[in-house]
Amino acid sequence: MAITDIKEFAHLTPADIGSLGRELDFIRLEVEESRGVRDARYIRRTIRAQRLLELGGRLALFGSRYRPAWLIGTAMLSVSKIVENMELGHNVMHGQWDWMNDPEIHSMSWEWDQTGPSEHWKRAHNYSHHTFTNIVGMDEDVGFGILRMTRDEPWRPINLLQPVANVILAATFEWGIALHDLAAARELEGAERRQLNSQSNKDFARKIFRQVGKDFVLFPALTGSAWKSTLSANATANLVRNLWAYVVIFCGHFPDGAEKFTVEEYENETRHEWYLRQMLGSANFNSGKVLGLMSGNLSYQIEHHLFPDLPSNRYPEIAVKVRALCEKYDLPYTTGSLAKQYLLALRTIHKLALPDRFLWATSDDAPETSSERKFRDTGAAVVETLRTDPVTGERRGLLSALRARAEAKISRRRR
Repeated sequence: MAITDIKEFAHLTPADIGSLGRELDFIRLEVEESRGVRDARYIRRTIRAQRLLELGGRLALFGSRYRPAWLIGTAMLSVSKIVENMELGHNVMHGQWDWMNDPEIHSMSWEWDQTGPSEHWKRAHNYSHHTFTNIVGMDEDVGFGILRMTRDEPWRPINLLQPVANVILAATFEWGIALHDLAAARELEGAERRQLNSQSNKDFARKIFRQVGKDFVLFPALTGSAWKSTLSANATANLVRNLWAYVVIFCGHFPDGAEKFTVEEYENETRHEWYLRQMLGSANFNSGKVLGLMSGNLSYQIEHHLFPDLPSNRYPEIAVKVRALCEKYDLPYTTGSLAKQYLLALRTIHKLALPDRFLWATSDDAPETSSERKFRDTGAAVVETLRTDPVTGERRGLLSALRARAEAKISRRRR
């Protein structure tokens, strides 16, 4: 199974977790008290740059019958849509900039440039996903209801199609998210799926009309005789945005080391244990300023899950402090290159398409899913002594336990 006791899995006492939580609270307080002019300047500059990119792309597409203009216009429009989706829409709707009290950059008023209504997304994502992060059976973002991403979910014959379903999901990611959020909105409203006149369906239909009309009717029509090439450019830009958003999200949630949890763990969870679950259930990928901007700073997914409503431009400095806390409490800080993190997620998608009888590891000790049971074959006494090194007096926790277990496995294979 997934993790049922986060204290045992992390090799931390309740006092350890309380101390860790208080240090994370202090990090939050520091950032909240220091928000100011430089942060406001950052988001306003980002909005201005995104709008100029979109304007430049739209203008270039007036000449899109000529290949160079098509390429330039499509590239500019693709980057514009990525920045709007990742660094603006996602983060503004998380409330990261509400402290500015600017009605144009506020979670209550921002409507992003993709198919699903922002209100649907905020209900499904801000509450459900960030409250129940990686809890099997509660967080529907674990595989988005399409992919089997943990052995805790029973295998079904349809899972054999996962590699194909994954490609379709990637190409139509905005639609997959929109339909996922629509289902959550219907459930909240108490509406049946076939109840076409429900408020959820009406909101969804209005947003589809607006998005499809803008990208595939209005803007192509404005370019006159170049409408066909403009249409293809808009479709390509949407596809690029979808593929990029998919890769970023999967790199933050499904590489090895992004742990899954049980409902039992959540039912007894303290506020500080919620912090710990976010740290153990998320993964980062290495990025600089450009890649950080293009990913909405979700290259710092650990920091985002800890502090989803703090300004995204502060995640790099927060990450330094969070990483130091991981070293202090001997916890893993899961990160790697973008390519590595995605390939690990892709491996899980293809591996778990197969029935369990073809898989070597168990749900207690697999690269993509593990639990505290993986340590019990070493004995409870050993687990307890891992918290303090008897020689150096240094704290030893989950990271040391994982290394010791890996070394033991290698040793057994060599015998």
